[in-house]
Amino acid sequence: MAKSAKRGGKRPASGNSAAEKPKSGGFRWKYAFLAACGVALLAGAYGFYSSHNRAASFEELAQAGQAALSQVEVAPSEGRTHVPVGQPLQFATDPPTSGNHYPVWIDPGFYESAQSRVNLVHSLEHGMIVIFYDKPGPAVLDRLRDWAGLFNGPWSGIVAVPRAGLEEKLILTAWRRTLRMDRFDEKPAAAFIDAFRGRGPENPVR
Repeated sequence: MAKSAKRGGKRPASGNSAAEKPKSGGFRWKYAFLAACGVALLAGAYGFYSSHNRAASFEELAQAGQAALSQVEVAPSEGRTHVPVGQPLQFATDPPTSGNHYPVWIDPGFYESAQSRVNLVHSLEHGMIVIFYDKPGPAVLDRLRDWAGLFNGPWSGIVAVPRAGLEEKLILTAWRRTLRMDRFDEKPAAAFIDAFRGRGPENPVR
């Protein structure tokens, strides 16, 4: 007669005991992913907050510099026809603030090398502000970089480019408008930028 199995005995160890344990590696990956998302959200919030503060500070400067707009030179229009690249062109103003120009423009940004004045005229037509500088000092260069980063739209950005011979002087230009400064003063500069940025004849956006 066959012996019956004993009850209450020890259960045999399962061969899958390792698989039944929680996989801590998966949890670690999820925590790392959530932490990375949190850092990204904080960085985005900080960037938005910083940009908002910079824009608000700029607006304050622009309001404080309104009186300087009476010093802005207004030149007559010299036209705005797009001509083939390489065609010789002359301008009545220096630097030019209007006139026929090539179909290529200079994108917003801070440049450390000179750019073609013919292409810069196209940037002005787009509504950008072109600022010419030479050796205004590190603090001024930092300010120009900051503003070029703050205003970088294709129809309302800032283009800062070097121009030899200015030394500490700066020249701010918009379409048909010029503000010359013996030394950089952020209030008049901000007022000029705020008054004419984004108001070019090709596609006004402000």
